[in-house]
Amino acid sequence: MSTLSLRFLKIFVLFITGLFGLFVFAGNLMDYNSNYQFVHHVLSMDTTFEGNALMWRAIESTTIHTIAYWGIIIAEGLFSLLAFIGVYRMIKAVKKPGKDFNKAKDFGFYAYLLGFTIWFVGFIVVGSEWFAMWQSQIWNGKETAMSISTLWAAFVILLALKDEDLIDG
Repeated sequence: MSTLSLRFLKIFVLFITGLFGLFVFAGNLMDYNSNYQFVHHVLSMDTTFEGNALMWRAIESTTIHTIAYWGIIIAEGLFSLLAFIGVYRMIKAVKKPGKDFNKAKDFGFYAYLLGFTIWFVGFIVVGSEWFAMWQSQIWNGKETAMSISTLWAAFVILLALKDEDLIDG
């Protein structure tokens, strides 16, 4: 694979990452109540195992549920924005020397950092483990979040591959 085609692959992967984030962000706004219910039930821990000894962790406040949900929505929107800024910067640098193209990838790394924070820290560490989301038959997003986090790991490895200077001819 040529250096230029690898650069275009990196741009495409970051673009589809941003597109995913945009669709998630828009979906949370367009179907606000369904997705709010997810946050509400996870934080309330009302669908975890009966007699769960971790119920002291449950948060019943709908105000906190709303704040948490809006925090997720804003983070997903910012995630998408960072990815698209990265795409723009990478396109502008696609035919420049390797050091310039490598520098243009910074916003992509910021996007993936935020993506890991949302889906791994937020949904797996906090949602699944702290709020015992994994116990819920209905409101359990652990597997989906793990799949997304794994994909982000693969994508960030691709993005991190150092780009050399383009060779003429």
